[in-house]
Amino acid sequence: MNVNSIVVLKLVLFIYWPWLVNSEGEQNRLLVNMTLVQSASALGAYCLDGSLPAYHLHRGFGAGADNWLLQFEGGGWCNDIKSCLDRSKSNHGSTRYMNKWEVFSGILSNNASFNPDFYNWNRVKIRYCDGASFSGDAKFYNGTSMLYFRGQRIWQAIILDLLPKGLGHAKKAMLSGCSAGGLATFLHCDNFTSFLPKNASVKCLSDAGFFLDERDIALNHTMRSFYEDLITLQGVEPNLNQNCTSTLYYPHLCFFPQYALPYIETPFFILNSAYDVYQFHHILVPPSSDPRRHWDHCKLNVTACDASQLNILQGFRNDMLAALRDFYQNSTRDGMYINSCFTHCQSETQETWFAVGSPRIHNKTIAETVGDWYFSRNISKEIDCAYPCDTTCHHMI
Repeated sequence: MNVNSIVVLKLVLFIYWPWLVNSEGEQNRLLVNMTLVQSASALGAYCLDGSLPAYHLHRGFGAGADNWLLQFEGGGWCNDIKSCLDRSKSNHGSTRYMNKWEVFSGILSNNASFNPDFYNWNRVKIRYCDGASFSGDAKFYNGTSMLYFRGQRIWQAIILDLLPKGLGHAKKAMLSGCSAGGLATFLHCDNFTSFLPKNASVKCLSDAGFFLDERDIALNHTMRSFYEDLITLQGVEPNLNQNCTSTLYYPHLCFFPQYALPYIETPFFILNSAYDVYQFHHILVPPSSDPRRHWDHCKLNVTACDASQLNILQGFRNDMLAALRDFYQNSTRDGMYINSCFTHCQSETQETWFAVGSPRIHNKTIAETVGDWYFSRNISKEIDCAYPCDTTCHHMI
């Protein structure tokens, strides 16, 4: 097979993969309509542009009718007025620009063949429109422009809207999220538990949300500085874990999951790639750290990385595992799945969550490992061997 044929085959697989996963095709994709939270204005809970927050709810059925899965949407952050103004005119800062129908797949699927443990639960996708992982509480007005940094209030408004719809008498519940939404899971996990019945089984899952406090290749704390600006602008610090902020000399560090994690009391599962593409591109090698663009080819294709670059990437993996060492060794209630794929977010995509060709560690898919953990069927702490040993990966680059 020549190079052109391989390229064409890859393109065909990329375009038609959803149909290969679901042989019945496009017509059976689950599309769920948006619900605007009409009561949010009474709480001052607005998206960046002042629009109402929203979620998508697909009702559970059968044995899962009293169980709830809430999934935070991801989508990065904004840490200054310009970036937040730009964001307020997009689908990540306003429900006015969002798709009104969302595809529910992976952990949100209602098909037992694709989501064996959670398919019949009430499943909610919480839309992201504040730019601070649902944690800010401030407002900006300069006489011409208004920005609402009300992520904390949005979270509260959505929970209060869902409680009378059945969440208030949940028997089982899980709070999850991807990327910035995965970070939100760390920030809101215990608060989520506090809303639910005392006898409910409540757990939390973060997908691609374990953002490291790591120096970049120029030895600068680029991500730490970014989060500091975000926390100051959006009034986040009062909403961080108080046990964490009262302990650390720099309270803003509690926005990083590695510092907040020891203070979370609810059982927690961490799903992450040790070579997370977002962190590779924005924490380890942000553009500011590579002005001569030596890393451009490596960022686009990991097979183009030279020995020195691969060594730095292996060092990043080692730092992530070191940050998780206590969590891995000393916790019996928690779970983890740290694979070695160059990817970002794996729970909402069918091919990475649960399919014939899904990523595996010790022959276990992500869905199987999360299910074993939630239902206490088995010890669920999986760490992959270092790149490039895992041949089951779905690499984004």
